[in-house]
Amino acid sequence: MTTRIRSGQGFVAGSMIGTLGGLIGLGGAEFRLPVLVGLFRLGTLEAVILNKAMSLVVVAAALIFRIKAIPLGQLAPHMDVALNLLAGSLVGAWWAAGHAITMPRLWLDRIIMVMLASLSLVMLSEAWFGLHDGAAPLFQSGAVRLVVGLVAGFGIGVVAALLGVAGGELLIPTIVLLYGVDIKLAGSLSLVVSLPTMIVGFARYTRSDSFAVLRAERPLLRSMAAGSILGAAVGGLLLGLVPTHLMMTLLGMILLVSSVKTFQHTH
Repeated sequence: MTTRIRSGQGFVAGSMIGTLGGLIGLGGAEFRLPVLVGLFRLGTLEAVILNKAMSLVVVAAALIFRIKAIPLGQLAPHMDVALNLLAGSLVGAWWAAGHAITMPRLWLDRIIMVMLASLSLVMLSEAWFGLHDGAAPLFQSGAVRLVVGLVAGFGIGVVAALLGVAGGELLIPTIVLLYGVDIKLAGSLSLVVSLPTMIVGFARYTRSDSFAVLRAERPLLRSMAAGSILGAAVGGLLLGLVPTHLMMTLLGMILLVSSVKTFQHTH
């Protein structure tokens, strides 16, 4: 397969995934990972690192786009929420990325398969049960909420590092349910948490030999990232044309099947 064809496929795949993700308010990184492994035949760790690089670009762009709709002034009163989750997620991302580098590939595949399947179940649950409107936090005690936030942040950091995702599919429900924040504000706060969390995981991966994939697959990285940003913008414009719960149900089922098929037989 020539570089030009591979780049073209990357742009198309990135655009489609970005559009579908934009329709439901996600970056689509959880869908990119099976494509990188299944379609482009990358090794698991190499795919995670490439996915992480693309997620950084997409999240940074999404944060810039959302600032116009939700100014930083509206986020400032809720920065304690972001800091609480960040305190846990940064540690989780650093720890998980370090273990992924030395972990046997068979175990990494199995863990990723379980994580992606679990994310698909989260999407399916969200599709049919939804989130409340952020009227009241799950815990009234500030101390309890702080501890739960640290634990939740650590878990989200682990998932973000091992899958190369931003973690919005976990961060947004956590922010809404745990802290009682409005879902639109939660979407922006999740990006504030995601960006430094991904940077920490990305920095940890620089110690791996597999980090060379960024140089080897630079054309694919550029084309797929560009397609993902374009797709996310298109998906955001089309938001509301397709019932969200139906889209999330479909994508949740696709993610479940693709994660099992891709990572069950990679060795």
